[in-house]
Amino acid sequence: MIKVNDIAKSYGDVTALGGISFEVREGEIFGFLGPNGAGKTTTVSIISGLLLADSGSVRIADMDIRKDSRKIRKIQGVVPQEIALYEELSGRENLHFWGSLYGLSSKDVRDAAERVLELVGLTERANDPVRTYSGGMKRRINLCVGLIHRPRVLLLDEPTLGIDPQARLNILDIIKQEGSGGTTVIYTTHYLEEAENLCDRIAIIDHGRILADGTLQELTDLVGEDDIVMITGDFTDQQVRPLLNDVKVEHLEDASLRVLVSDSSAIGQLLGRFFSAGIHVGDVSIKEPSLESVFIKLTGRELRD
Repeated sequence: MIKVNDIAKSYGDVTALGGISFEVREGEIFGFLGPNGAGKTTTVSIISGLLLADSGSVRIADMDIRKDSRKIRKIQGVVPQEIALYEELSGRENLHFWGSLYGLSSKDVRDAAERVLELVGLTERANDPVRTYSGGMKRRINLCVGLIHRPRVLLLDEPTLGIDPQARLNILDIIKQEGSGGTTVIYTTHYLEEAENLCDRIAIIDHGRILADGTLQELTDLVGEDDIVMITGDFTDQQVRPLLNDVKVEHLEDASLRVLVSDSSAIGQLLGRFFSAGIHVGDVSIKEPSLESVFIKLTGRELRD
């Protein structure tokens, strides 16, 4: 349904995307996982046609985003990270306005507005000005705008950013329903649990490049069955390097060490060597094979960084 081939985008000397390629199958929920500034929003903006890539191509339903943008907009819903609503209008009025821009007739837009308002549980507040809504309610109406014309493709850029857990679960449930109903979804997030629980496949993106993509199982297979142990303290790499001859070292620098271990006894043995050598250990954390450990392995840091 979506084919992205080697798209790149720069802003002056800053490279936002370094040439990324991927495909999303029809009816699939495809996640983009990465920190702020990784290139997620730029990717969605190019796929939606709001931003032109410097190079590369995007095809949606076998149409080219540059040549067939008007046709693509009719089958595509976009939910941006920044809430795109008119604060003085009611929720219902916002939906009528955006639905008309998608080409829905007056009757169709009324019916569609009621359908999506019921879907997100905001029928009772639909006539209130959006400025009176909570952050979670605005996010839900923002989602309604992207769904009102029943799109075949839905692009969501961090749609749960800054909202309470209950509103987040409501939005995620709706997206799951859309995916199970055949809608093709691209979902960007920096929440590991969202990517794990929602997406059929996940692309890990950082510094404008896709580092890996696949199902959750395929990604966790990248780190095997070993746990990732992260050790910080008052030491230099030269001090600890002689202690690591039989250890799988993922990363080592002054005050920071990351190793792979197959069982807990190996952790105790390693720490015993540190203590015997008089090396001060400040913190030890253990990550079992998971999406988080994959991200650490690929990027060298935890996602919250």
